[in-house]
Amino acid sequence: MTFVAGLTLGRRFHDEVLAPILRRRLSDLPYAAGLLDGGSELLGLDTPRSTDHDWGPRGQLFVAAPDAARIPALRAALDADLPAEFLGWPTRFTGHGRLGVADRAGSRHGVTVHELGGWWHDRLGFDPAGGVGTADWLATPTQRLAEVTGGAIFHDGLDGALTVARAALAWYPDDVWRHVLAAAWTRVAQAEHLPGRCAESGDELGSRVVAAGLARDLMRLGLLLHRRWPPYDKWLGTVFARLPDAAPVVAALADALGPADWREREDGLVRALAAVAAWTDGTGLAAPVRARPRPFHARPFLVLDAGRLAAALRAAIIDPALRARVPLGAVDQYVDSVDVLTHAHRVRRLAAALPPVADGAD
Repeated sequence: MTFVAGLTLGRRFHDEVLAPILRRRLSDLPYAAGLLDGGSELLGLDTPRSTDHDWGPRGQLFVAAPDAARIPALRAALDADLPAEFLGWPTRFTGHGRLGVADRAGSRHGVTVHELGGWWHDRLGFDPAGGVGTADWLATPTQRLAEVTGGAIFHDGLDGALTVARAALAWYPDDVWRHVLAAAWTRVAQAEHLPGRCAESGDELGSRVVAAGLARDLMRLGLLLHRRWPPYDKWLGTVFARLPDAAPVVAALADALGPADWREREDGLVRALAAVAAWTDGTGLAAPVRARPRPFHARPFLVLDAGRLAAALRAAIIDPALRARVPLGAVDQYVDSVDVLTHAHRVRRLAAALPPVADGAD
């Protein structure tokens, strides 16, 4: 079987197979179709290796709430009329997981059918058609936002409802963006001096572990500064390296995580920190800080003193309620459990449980 990029396969599967079935069986049913539910193909990063699980001719069909009662008939039409294969790929799946592996002996196909608003609630915990509030933004992992904005819509016969809802998730409002960036710089400020202290104490492994955490934070920060939703860790380095001005930062972080001694690690870190700080100034979201590396108090470690960038961003927030929030940012800046972040209702309950305002704040 010849590999075809998943989004291309999905679009052709809709146009050449799904759409004709609907025209023939349910011609009066308005629907939307796309590939928005997850997978490397939504980011354009699938390869032949991706085809061993959760990959193949598939997609999602959506109907409006008044037509939800017709979903069983639509599913029955698909079960009856889908061909055994498309472009050489089986349309049925077998095995464990969301879909499993494309297999001619599989017991289920890869086309799911949903009421549109219910699908948004299942996927994100809210329906963006009703607006996206601050709490919605901060309780939604960026991986989910990368998926629903990075996939594809193949057809939108619901008066553009799917297109409009997806467009509402394109990017943060400026104040939310400032808050999330300030939280990211706060995380950096809390750890940027620790690789040097670990190394000074003879803990090279600990120094590298902390440096790796800083590198991850800087990569996520860099993507946010370029208005790109950071994906989960498997694709973080790939997507970051594709930023137009990422090469010097990639080289600096490679030095920071390389086999050399602490001083070369420090040099790589401060080069990366300074570059991402310049990107922050370049957004125009806050007064420029023009941060340069400096000693960490009286200790012999160079840092950026990243709290200066966090403070500038927080000071530029217009909404007083958002300015008063604890600088935790979006949920995936303080939670990294897959079993939380991949379940919308779990992640929203957790985010809602945290007090938004610091103790003693007005």
